[in-house]
Amino acid sequence: MTDDSLDHVALLRLAIAESAKAKAEGNHPFACILVGPDGKVLMTQHNAYMPDHDMTGHAERVLMTRASTTLPMALLKECTIYTSAEPCAMCSGAIYWTGLKRVVYGLSEKDLKKITGDHPENPTLDLPCRVVFDAGQRAVEVIGPMLEAEATEVHEGAWE
Repeated sequence: MTDDSLDHVALLRLAIAESAKAKAEGNHPFACILVGPDGKVLMTQHNAYMPDHDMTGHAERVLMTRASTTLPMALLKECTIYTSAEPCAMCSGAIYWTGLKRVVYGLSEKDLKKITGDHPENPTLDLPCRVVFDAGQRAVEVIGPMLEAEATEVHEGAWE
């Protein structure tokens, strides 16, 4: 398998399935996976909000910290992050600084904001990740939203 033949649908479904696991474990329903250019899943991450109520413990941000401190930059620049929901501004910045090639996401920030409302544990920023990446000095490919119904379903009952 080469980077051009990555099965974005199947890999995004893995990230969405991880978000369902996070929810089942009592955490916020967000998760992501880091995939190498050969299609191999290198890392998986759920939100790290619980138990310490770390508001910066978003799955993508935590995964980027783990990846940037353990994997070579040459590999990271060929990697794709698949995430159940569009990365927020903070997470988009982490993805940019880590040097990833591509982001594939399910639920958009705009639609996530409609779902979460003004929930104090998720004051969603309706700022598309493309806007953050466009402000940078290198390109980050963005694919999404995709599989929105599947990504939305995981949030049912989570923000009441």
